[in-house]
Amino acid sequence: MKIAIGADHAGYPMKNEMVARLRGLGHEVADVGTFSSDSTDYPDYAAQVARRVARGESDRGILVCSTGIGMSIAANKVDGVRAAVGSSDEEVRLARTHNNVNVLTLGANFTSLDAANRWVDIFLESPFEGGRHERRVTKMMALESDTPGSAPGDATPHR
Repeated sequence: MKIAIGADHAGYPMKNEMVARLRGLGHEVADVGTFSSDSTDYPDYAAQVARRVARGESDRGILVCSTGIGMSIAANKVDGVRAAVGSSDEEVRLARTHNNVNVLTLGANFTSLDAANRWVDIFLESPFEGGRHERRVTKMMALESDTPGSAPGDATPHR
């Protein structure tokens, strides 16, 4: 799998460990930085990873900052990206299977390396279920273009 990965200074050590592990597992990894512990701005790395995913240059993206929240917000500004913060096995699995998340963000200050690696594995291995979830993902993505009739609130209720 082609994976884009990036981090700010807070996520730099975790990102480096993850890059080595993912490459060791045979994944093609595009490491967009940062490449030191010097202070950086997380939106710069979120944009690079999100754009690679949105353009189809990478199948999935992983971002690491202190909380994962800033990276998630920034990545979600890029059309075609569905980023979510990982905080448990089940949340990561549901983010993939129900929301078709294509970028996982992690908080290095709140996540052990073992948990991060486990969540990355779940993120990479869990398939999107489609079905009723496809309709909901389509509605989410329509918000990017504000397509009339397909945004939440414009549709008839489904039971």
